[in-house]
Amino acid sequence: MTSRKDRLKKLVKVQEQLKALHETRHAGFLSAAVAAESEARELVGHFDAGGSMAGLFPELYHRRIANALARQKQNLESARQEAALIATATARTNMVERAYKDVRRRDERERSDRERLDLIAQKRGHE
Repeated sequence: MTSRKDRLKKLVKVQEQLKALHETRHAGFLSAAVAAESEARELVGHFDAGGSMAGLFPELYHRRIANALARQKQNLESARQEAALIATATARTNMVERAYKDVRRRDERERSDRERLDLIAQKRGHE
């Protein structure tokens, strides 16, 4: 049977892994949003350039620009949601870490008390 301290220690690791997952996903969404914005800027630049194919296919360029901006917006929203999940995971991790440290301190205090009682009992036995 595992002790509460061991279970809390494992839970701290799981919470830290979950937080890292959300942080990674958040960074990925932000990166994708930046890439989509860059694509939209590039398409606008081509559209405005003289002699480009944009003059022949304006609807295509407008649609691609709109799609890139929509992807940017969606990725920013996903990043915002992940940021909220990071905050939640951080709070949970902190809570579990505090509980783990409290249990660990209590165990150490109890062990120290037992050792002192054993020393006292040994001294009385030698008298």
